[in-house]
Amino acid sequence: MKTPRPAPEVLILEALLAAGPGGHVSGVALARQLDVSRVAVWQHMEKLRAAGFAFEGVRARGYRLAAQPAALSAPLIAAHLRGHGRDCPLTLLDEVDSTNEEAARQLAAGRPAPFAILARRQTQGRGRLGRAWHSADNGNLYASFAFRPRLAPVRMQTFTLWMGVNICELVANFCHAAPGLKWPNDLLFSGRKAGGMLTEARMDADEIRDLVFGLGLNVNSPAAAWPRELAGRAISLAEHTGAPLDLNHLAAALIGRVLLAYDRFLDGTFAETFADLWNTYDVLRGQPVTVLQGPERVSGTALGIDDEGALVLRNAKGRTHRFRAGEVTLEK
Repeated sequence: MKTPRPAPEVLILEALLAAGPGGHVSGVALARQLDVSRVAVWQHMEKLRAAGFAFEGVRARGYRLAAQPAALSAPLIAAHLRGHGRDCPLTLLDEVDSTNEEAARQLAAGRPAPFAILARRQTQGRGRLGRAWHSADNGNLYASFAFRPRLAPVRMQTFTLWMGVNICELVANFCHAAPGLKWPNDLLFSGRKAGGMLTEARMDADEIRDLVFGLGLNVNSPAAAWPRELAGRAISLAEHTGAPLDLNHLAAALIGRVLLAYDRFLDGTFAETFADLWNTYDVLRGQPVTVLQGPERVSGTALGIDDEGALVLRNAKGRTHRFRAGEVTLEK
C-alpha cells in the first residue's frame, strides 16, 4: 500500500528542524519541496502560527523556526519522526476515555496497523488490575500503539517486559538519568512511579489478532499537581531532572523506539539483548519483596526473571517461587 504524502505543515516543520536552531530555509525551497506556490507556503505557515509556532523571516536567507508549542503537536511529532527516518500514522486527541480503548476501537473498525493514539488528557485512563491512571492535561504522555502481530499467545509472554526495558533505555538516553523497572510494568525514579505500561490483546483461535500497548509517562507535570493520594509516590521526568523536557521530541523518540522494539520482538532478535537490558534496569533483583497473587502472599528475595518473564522469588526456607502475575511490594 502506498504511503500517503505527509501534510504540508509536516514537511515545512521537517525542513526547518533539519536546518537546526540557527538555520534558515528559503521560501523558494519550501515551495519547490511542497510543489506549491510561495503564497500557499505562507498559508500553511499561518496555520502553524495559529497552532502556537513562531517563524522568523530574514531577507535573502528565508525562514527559521523561532518557537514551538510546549503542548503535544501532531505535525511536530510527525516532523521529528521523519527527521529520523520513521513514519507512523498517529492520531492526537484533546481528550479521550482511554488511549488503549480508542486504539482497540480503531483496530476493530479495520484501521491498518501499526498506528499510535496520543491524548492530552484521559478521563478513564487505567493501569494493571483495572486501577485508574491519573491523566490530567499537564504535559504528560498518554499513548497507545496498535499492532496485528498474528503470533501464538505463548510468544507474547515477555512482550511487556521487553517494551519496558526499551522505554527505560530511551528515557535514560533522553534525560541523562537512569530509571528503574519494577516487574512487570512500572518505571521508577528513586522508588517513585514515573510511568506504567498496559498490554491488551484480542485473539482469533490460537493466535493474537489485535495487540494494544499502552503507556502513561509523567513528563512535565509539576510536583504540586499530584492529587494528595499520589503525592510522594508519583514523580515526573522534569521533577527528577530539574528541568522541563521537549514533550514533542520525546514523543517522537518514544514512537520510533516502540516501533523498533516491536520489529525486533517479532523477528526474535530481541532475545540477543533482553536479559542484559532487564538486569540493567531491574530494581527488584536481590531485594526483599512480597508478592500478592489472589489470596496468596509470598515474601522472600527477588532473583530476577526466568526465560518466560516470570518473577522468581526465593523465600526464607530456600524454596523458589515463580509468578506470572501479581502485585509486588518492596520491603524496607
